[in-house]
Amino acid sequence: MKLDDIRRDYQRQQLQRKDLAEDPLLQFERWFDVAKLAELSTDPTAMVVATSGADGRVSQRVVLLKEYDQRGFVFYTNLQSRKARQLSENQQCSAHFAWLPLEQQISIEGQVEFLSDAENAAYFHSRPRASQIAAWASQQSQTISDRAHLDAQYKAREDEFASHDEIPLPPFWGGIRIKPSYIEFWQGRASRLHDRFSYQRQQDGWTLQRLQP
Repeated sequence: MKLDDIRRDYQRQQLQRKDLAEDPLLQFERWFDVAKLAELSTDPTAMVVATSGADGRVSQRVVLLKEYDQRGFVFYTNLQSRKARQLSENQQCSAHFAWLPLEQQISIEGQVEFLSDAENAAYFHSRPRASQIAAWASQQSQTISDRAHLDAQYKAREDEFASHDEIPLPPFWGGIRIKPSYIEFWQGRASRLHDRFSYQRQQDGWTLQRLQP
């Protein structure tokens, strides 16, 4: 089958202005709750985060959403990783959810802030112990000779913390919050005439507009 023969029409549902909440965070919650209940994948919290540093080069990766509220959307990472280093140079960031079995997508743009040590510690200590050790073991985004070397680093940290009831928070690990200034909701429709609505943050709230597909 040729690539241009791979296609399907989107006919699951439609999105109208009257269906949308005035607050995009409430609208996100509605769609997110449906995505979780739909069991469309093992990772409904997965989102693509795109960043760029001072040199303007853009990179992206999949991370997991761990918190959201009126302040924004939070994920956690090694703060010496490529994405964190880029965000320290350029605080503008975008995130994208693609729930394709539901024929829905959400795009988020905004500025980031780094979470406090107290916030980082609270989440870090809620993680499985093995994941806490892994955070210490991996120098994220740095080159390594082979998998055996990575496994050896993990084993060394596992032995180091064997007698610790609580593993300390790594000073190089923490959370990043995307504070949204723009959120777009996309619903697939037939003949590629998709429904798109954007929320743009203003001083007194949000402006909601329909976009052409």
